Amino acid sequence: MSVTIFVPRDAASVAVGADKVAAAIEAEALARGLDVTVVRNGSRGLLWLEPFVEVRTGRGRIGYGPVTVADVAGLFDADFLGGGDHPLCHGLTKDIPYLARQTRLTFSRCGVTDPLSLADYRHYEGLKGLEKAIAMGPAAIVKTVTDSGLRGRGGAGFPTGIKWKTVADAAGPQKYIVCNADEGDSGTFSDRMIMEGDPFVLIEGMVIAGIATGATKGYIYTRSEYPHAIRTMRAAVDIARVAGILGPSVMGSSYAFDMEVRMGAGAYVCGEETSLLNSLEGKRGIVRAKPPLPALQGLFGRPTVVNNVISLASVPVILDRGANFYRDYGVGRSHGTIPIQLAGNIKHGGLYETAFGLTLGELIYDIGGGTASGRPVKAVQVGGPLGAYFPPSLFDTVFDYEAFAARDGLIGHAGIVVFDDTADMLKQARFAMEFCAVESCGKCTPCRIGSTRGVETVDLIARGIEPEKNRALLADLCNTMKFGSLCALGGFTPYPVMSALHHFPDDFAPAPLVEAAE
Repeated sequence: MSVTIFVPRDAASVAVGADKVAAAIEAEALARGLDVTVVRNGSRGLLWLEPFVEVRTGRGRIGYGPVTVADVAGLFDADFLGGGDHPLCHGLTKDIPYLARQTRLTFSRCGVTDPLSLADYRHYEGLKGLEKAIAMGPAAIVKTVTDSGLRGRGGAGFPTGIKWKTVADAAGPQKYIVCNADEGDSGTFSDRMIMEGDPFVLIEGMVIAGIATGATKGYIYTRSEYPHAIRTMRAAVDIARVAGILGPSVMGSSYAFDMEVRMGAGAYVCGEETSLLNSLEGKRGIVRAKPPLPALQGLFGRPTVVNNVISLASVPVILDRGANFYRDYGVGRSHGTIPIQLAGNIKHGGLYETAFGLTLGELIYDIGGGTASGRPVKAVQVGGPLGAYFPPSLFDTVFDYEAFAARDGLIGHAGIVVFDDTADMLKQARFAMEFCAVESCGKCTPCRIGSTRGVETVDLIARGIEPEKNRALLADLCNTMKFGSLCALGGFTPYPVMSALHHFPDDFAPAPLVEAAE
């Protein structure tokens, strides 16, 4: 009887040798005359343990990691095919504290199934949401998503149901569903993990969105830096089309929906929905003025839903389990679960899906284990390169849209990047301005010129030239960019700059003069 071994094909695992480990396991089994089946699954999100190898046993799946090629022979000697003990053994995967404490709804299959096995997907409750959506019809779908409280997981936090209803009510001979998979924020990888580890859930979510709004065509817009995700998503789309999940009759119904994957050229600003639409149309990726809103005049001038990967991937479980089931998770106006990505100088980096409501301190210390360097945490940046820097004094902030906004922060794509006490926050502020200057599409003056002047002003502060005057000038620049920019690139760049200036003033003070030796 063949023993099933799981070795992730996720890019994070491949980057640290998963392909070689999988090949070594197959070679070792062959040499020993053992019957094994190696399944290349997605990642569980325990990135500090990658490559994380699992073995299916009568007791459940047993996890080992991080596994290198040099460890493989020793694992076989320790009878890891039977779940044998070994220094790399973590016991039953489901009992690992990092996983056991999570509430996995959107990521329930990620790392569990073969990403391109439709049979696996169905076995683990896949397509149930779509089946129910077909039975209930467009208006009921929109109401269910609205009642669930789902908000955009890409950063803005706009209610998904309201966006869908706007498109559903709009007149037009053609409507589109566009998935924003241009995951460009530092410290974020949840979109990639879904596309590589559970692509059918994204397809299912997009089909449901199409039925709800009357759209018959969908596009996934992702980045060239994601070759593994692109390859997996395209293969999954082909499989779904052959199976009748996509096409002129979705699962034998009267609804039609088809989709394709498109690759961008690497512009950060194309994460902004109107720039993305321009790029998707084959134009230069620059921001459009709003109104008109994309929901009314979007792709090719037609009504268009633009949703993030996680927003769309969260829809199937909502349709399957119901609006109240999903809405009951979370706090305040932040309903459901959020896949939080822990990155930077952190001991246990990875993906952690949980209901809204944990504090920053719990996420960084209890779950993330503090810094990888062992030094004190100085700051965390939440929400990508445009997110605010929070000092330890704000670690009681609850992970909730309104709680972050109240402290001049933003959740964004829920990426948390940790810095220890060696970080220079003046340099981080300069990086934010420089990043904006490099990535600006050039459409509006506050972003294009303000970011360049911002770099120059931070440099003057660093050199001790009129520090008080230039700190005031920097604050004025940020105010102009925040309220005068056309999109979030220029509008949110002030968040990291001003938070660094406000919370870490010592880093912006002139360096003390060193007296010359007599």
